[in-house]
Amino acid sequence: MATLSDSHGTAAHLLRNAYKVGAVPPLRDHLEPTDVAGAYAVQTINTRLWEAQGRRIVGRKAGLTAKAVQQQLGVDQPDFGVLFDDMQVADGGTLDPALCIQPKVEAEIALVLGADLPSIETTAEQIGAAVASVHAALEIVDSRIADWKITFADTVADNGSSAFFVLSDEGKALEGLDLYTAGMVMEINGDIASVGVGAAALGHPLNAAAWLARTLAERGEPLRKGDILLAGALGPMVVLTPGDHVVARVGGIGICSFTYAKG
Repeated sequence: MATLSDSHGTAAHLLRNAYKVGAVPPLRDHLEPTDVAGAYAVQTINTRLWEAQGRRIVGRKAGLTAKAVQQQLGVDQPDFGVLFDDMQVADGGTLDPALCIQPKVEAEIALVLGADLPSIETTAEQIGAAVASVHAALEIVDSRIADWKITFADTVADNGSSAFFVLSDEGKALEGLDLYTAGMVMEINGDIASVGVGAAALGHPLNAAAWLARTLAERGEPLRKGDILLAGALGPMVVLTPGDHVVARVGGIGICSFTYAKG
């Protein structure tokens, strides 16, 4: 882990303050574009501060799980962000546009754990054995960096560009599901906006979850029973416009939805 510096503290403050004043310029003056350790140090500063304010961690999200996106940002690895309890939008509920800056939405597969995963050598098979339920999910990503002009360090520092998420109310047991070939269709206002497949998430959603488990165990923050894992986008993200009604359908797994409008 990186040694904390004044630059890390400044970057963390800028990102927190963006919720009040709007998007900020890229963090070039505080973080090199591929400074992995520094970016996670900034993320951790804000995570600890938000925990101290009463926000509760309920899981993690994997990002940059598509090779094409990794190449675009000049990295060879995924990233992760923290999921807090107040980020969850009820299935079928509403998300107030006033809470967002420049949001986009993507459909995913979510896993809820039924066991702790403390090993730095966790495999996809061990993830499978630990999964309590599988859900269709939507992630609302929202960069605090102006115009989404992000580097790897920008998005990691910005909690993986995370904002909100939706899980299908009904979860399925993993046994008998084929997450690899599970097809996804995301509709906005009744029109198909994005399509994809389970294999898009680092080759398999369980691969993405295993990467998360190993990475967090190495950091001394292992995944725990009850944690929610968002395993990565199954298809392209789409810009949200106030009034949009979004539905994700994941074959064999389920359906979830929300409306991007003031409740």
